[in-house]
Order: sequence, then structure tokens, then C-alpha cells
Amino acid sequence: MSPIPTTRLGGQEVPVLGQGTWNMGDDPARRKAEIEALQRGIDLGLRLIDTAEMYGEGASERLVGEAIQGRRDDVFVVSKAYPQNASRSRLPQACERSLRHLGTDHIDLYLLHWRGAVPLAETVEAMQALRQAGKIRHWGVSNLDVDDMEELIDAGGTHCATDQILYNLTRRGPEYDLLPWLEERQIAAMAYSPVEQGRLKGHAALQKVARRHSASDLQVALAWVLRRQGVIAIPKAASRAHVEDNAGALSLTLTDEDLADLDRAFPPPRAKRALEML
Repeated sequence: MSPIPTTRLGGQEVPVLGQGTWNMGDDPARRKAEIEALQRGIDLGLRLIDTAEMYGEGASERLVGEAIQGRRDDVFVVSKAYPQNASRSRLPQACERSLRHLGTDHIDLYLLHWRGAVPLAETVEAMQALRQAGKIRHWGVSNLDVDDMEELIDAGGTHCATDQILYNLTRRGPEYDLLPWLEERQIAAMAYSPVEQGRLKGHAALQKVARRHSASDLQVALAWVLRRQGVIAIPKAASRAHVEDNAGALSLTLTDEDLADLDRAFPPPRAKRALEML
């Protein structure tokens, strides 16, 4: 198997394709298959696994903890804190809960899930304190647009390693300003819902490109997200077959003709759009 392409995040190399876990860990009947999917993904090199305290109120974190048991050093674990927990007093408590759920002594990347009422400067201070204590290795944010990011940097957030955002063929707004802003500052972008939670499946333009490459339409959608340097995609896969299909996107190189066809079907932004979120 060829090495998985990587990008820089917080000064270290991470795979550009990881695994998301939104809505995983909720159903006991699916637990075995979900754990097998995560472990198969690790075997394939998709060793970045994203979760959050919000996902099943810790159920997803516990699932990830079970999946990585005995393999902690092989994975790069990402979790996210509720905005109401991003304060000086509550973030350490939220982090400790996540550490217990995950069965680990550190989180590789800890994110503010979205912006709330806690001042960004206080969140920066709390994140830096966790980093200095060795509880987290890197920190970042999620669902912050350019104006929020500028405020974050002004508030002392120069160590922000990533902005996790909604980005896919139907959500191209970040290309207008946010992605260039992040690229200029060497802050990684992490694309959640890169195939629009599966809703892109069956789209005629994707199927047309997929036929050229003997690929699946969702592999094309993933390859499109990954075409951009500095972008990490974290699709969810709850079965071995699905995670294997996702991994297949890494061997797909879209041509200029493919990209032109996709631009016609999913036009790039011509003006600023407010950052969308799910």
C-alpha cells in the first residue's frame, strides 16, 4: 500500500484523509461494525480520528477509545469541546471527561466546536494552559469564519493549528476568502461532511467523472476536496466497505477536464458567503 499523503498540522505531519465519527456510538447493534470500520481505517493509514464531546454526549468518544485500545500511538485523536465549556474554569473539566471517555492521557488536537459566549481570549488562555499541562498537544477551532479567525489571532491565538469547517462541492463558500486566509497563515483546514453526509451520491456530474476513472461517485467527491493543498477530509464510515471506498479516493487524481465538469455542476463562489455549518 502506498504511503498516505500528509499535510502539516501544528508542526507535525498528519494524513490528509481521516475518519469522522458523527452519529457513531449511539446504537449498540452497530457498535461492533463501527469499531471494525475505525480499526480497518487505521490499518489503511487513516489514522486521524475526529470526535467530540457533543457526539452522543460522549458515546462517540467512548467508541473511539475502544477502537484505539492498544493502538494509541498509531492514531492522531481529535476531539471538540462545547462552546459553553470553553472557559477558563470549564475547559479543563471538559477535557478530563473526554480523556476518560477516550481512555488516554492526552488528546492530539482539541477544538472549540463553534463560537459561543465565552470570549475568544479566554478560550485561547484555557487551551494554552491545557497544552502546557500536557493534556493536549495542539488546539484549534471549528466553524469560525475569517472575521472570527482574525479576532482569534488578535486575542493571542497564534498557536491555532486548524479550523474545522463544512466544505464540499455544494458548500464552496470558504474558497472565496477563508481557505486562502488559512493557507497564507499555514493553518490547516479540516473539511467535515466532505461528501455532504452522502447526499452527493448519485449526482450526474459526479457519476460522469467516476466512469472515467472506474471509481465511485463519492470517491470523486472526496478526491475533489483533497485536491487542495492543506485540506484534511474527515468523512464518516460506519462499515469496513465504506472506509475502504473512502481510502480509494487517495489513488484518484482528477484531471483538468474533470475539474471543469465539476465547476460547471457546482459553480465556485463569486462573492463572500457566510460560513455554513451543520
